[in-house]
Amino acid sequence: MPKSKVRKKPDAPLRSSAQPSRSLAPSPSWYPIVMATVLLLGLAYMVVYYLTSSGTNPHVPIMASLHAWNFAVGFGVMLLGLVMAVRWR
Repeated sequence: MPKSKVRKKPDAPLRSSAQPSRSLAPSPSWYPIVMATVLLLGLAYMVVYYLTSSGTNPHVPIMASLHAWNFAVGFGVMLLGLVMAVRWR
């Protein structure tokens, strides 16, 4: 039985020298701990706001003066944690 011919693989295209390959370093070991803490702080802020805003006399004076802006504060802190999660390597 005749042997099949071995095909040569085409040469890989050369990378342009204008964009050097840059590998990103992994995140430090403390990064996921801080990220999880920021996410939990945002969640805890929202829970505390919901629990204290239901009564007629709120127990946290700063939250009482912010009114609906408490949602922006809580979601802003959680958004910061989400941005950290996206950048985690």
